[in-house]
Amino acid sequence: MGTGPGDGWEGGVDWEGWRDHRDIRRRLDQGADPEALPCGERPLHRAVAFGSPEVVAELAGRVADVDALEDGTTALWEAVVGHRPQIARVLVAAGADPWRRVLAGWSPGRLSLAGPTPLFPLPEGEPGLSEAESAAAREGRRRIAALAGIGYYDGTGLACVAGIDAQEAVRRLAAVPPEAGLLAELLDDPYGVDTDDSLRIVGVTTVPGGCVVTQPWGYGPQMPGVQALLSAGTVCYGMYANPKSGNQGSLVRDGVVEGWDLHPGGGPYTGMSPEEVLTAYIYGSHAIAECCAHAGLFPADPRPFTGPPDLWVELPERDYWQH
Repeated sequence: MGTGPGDGWEGGVDWEGWRDHRDIRRRLDQGADPEALPCGERPLHRAVAFGSPEVVAELAGRVADVDALEDGTTALWEAVVGHRPQIARVLVAAGADPWRRVLAGWSPGRLSLAGPTPLFPLPEGEPGLSEAESAAAREGRRRIAALAGIGYYDGTGLACVAGIDAQEAVRRLAAVPPEAGLLAELLDDPYGVDTDDSLRIVGVTTVPGGCVVTQPWGYGPQMPGVQALLSAGTVCYGMYANPKSGNQGSLVRDGVVEGWDLHPGGGPYTGMSPEEVLTAYIYGSHAIAECCAHAGLFPADPRPFTGPPDLWVELPERDYWQH
């Protein structure tokens, strides 16, 4: 983050630096602009993401408008979405409006009602959550709690399928039990096996609401041809946890791709519908739980994703990028 000499932000501020109240105050006193960083971002938004309550309070007291927008959202919105309640309360104390509509008709205050603990008293005349929205929030907390032990899952591919069990998934895929030696080799060293072979070995597990198809070493379950077969007459939500670029989601309904390059667990962003904003807030940083939600699955524990699955099977050879 390069800047000119004497502007107060010279040298940049790393994410740990946003917790250093003394340094941020020194920079501001030396002329750092509280309204903008050299890269164009707003310091208050950056502090909400990484900083301490003291730094947020310092910046909130120096900006012209504590509810100024960056990429369509206020600092308070980002504090609520980021599940930083102490920061959110600091901003409200500095004059931020919890009930200002920000995305798809949602305000930070109303959105927070879907979190574990409402952050602000609901004023007279402001709508609370609908019955359906409250139910979605409860279901989200239930899914997230059930999957709390998942841990590291980069490199995993999965498909959550509504309304069918593991046996039906195997039938739709025309899959067969894998050769025992190949499976043992894969489980011992998945990246030591030829990719053409490893991508065709998947785990399948029945869960309440449907089934889960997983692959700890690749994107096989999310390939369009696999999802097309699984989604006949139902819905399938797939994801590949790409170690290089993050979670890549897809939605296939009755063989038709309705969404690709989605971002489960990524939080709400501009352009989403009201329902999508709520879902993204509930499942922020909980990508696998969000995948389950899109397919209406309620796994009781992490086993369908961490293993061992109910069944290991091998897919027949075919081009699964065509469907």
